Amino acid sequence: MKSKIPKSIDEYIENFPKEVQLVLQKIRKTIQKEAPNATETISYAIPTFVQNGNLLHFAAFSKHIGFYALPSGNQAFQKEISKYKFGKGSIQFPLNEPIPYPLIKKIVKFRVDENLEKVNKKVSKKKIQVQKKKS
Repeated sequence: MKSKIPKSIDEYIENFPKEVQLVLQKIRKTIQKEAPNATETISYAIPTFVQNGNLLHFAAFSKHIGFYALPSGNQAFQKEISKYKFGKGSIQFPLNEPIPYPLIKKIVKFRVDENLEKVNKKVSKKKIQVQKKKS
């Protein structure tokens, strides 16, 4: 990839060879399908989806796709990601193996639900505080 920071996910994807572009676009479409209300952006110079906070990031490297579902996404899918190289908040999907789109779909759905739950807890907490003040 060129060294300048892309302004959009399209611009990011354009910087890679055609075969990698196809993988990146399919990952993007998988995320969009599971998180249709998410906003696309570039954060940390890589594609990012935001909905009620950061959902996830993904990036292409010479031999793998990095998928960053934050620590909670990895913790929830320990068994499924165990066959891949992974860290606290990252998973590496090798480009010379089939990309696990069904797993990506499950992780995205988990993160959407998790972020929504956090928002609902905050809203409930605020409602309780407002009710206490009125009492």
